[in-house]
Amino acid sequence: MAYWLIKQEPEAYSFADLLREGHTTWEGVRNYQARNNLQAMQIGDLCLFYHSVEEKRVVGVARVTRTAFADPTAPADEQGTWVAVEVAPVVALAQPVTLATVKATPALAGMVLAKNSRLSVQPVAEAEFKTILHLAQTELP
Repeated sequence: MAYWLIKQEPEAYSFADLLREGHTTWEGVRNYQARNNLQAMQIGDLCLFYHSVEEKRVVGVARVTRTAFADPTAPADEQGTWVAVEVAPVVALAQPVTLATVKATPALAGMVLAKNSRLSVQPVAEAEFKTILHLAQTELP
């Protein structure tokens, strides 16, 4: 199993939206590095769900339920370039973990989020994932 972090502006699509809908297509990514990360995702991989912009905090955990496929939001002339995946909610964090907390936690110093908080889809090491859950006072169901 691999671990990831997916980012979204909560005004556009929040973790509460994912909980309500039960699943979603993670689409609209237009960055090659983030696209490569989407392509690497496998069914069952876990994703930290991060609210960006104003909140800047990890708020939940989602699971990949469908591997990469052509992004339906890509322009017709870019259909082979961009991909999407499907995710479903696993659990909302009992205590959201802010970007400031991530940056202040020595065990997370190497986390991509601490170094490149702008990348919308990024890998997370297993130890980092577990540290986030610990900080969030959350256990997986």
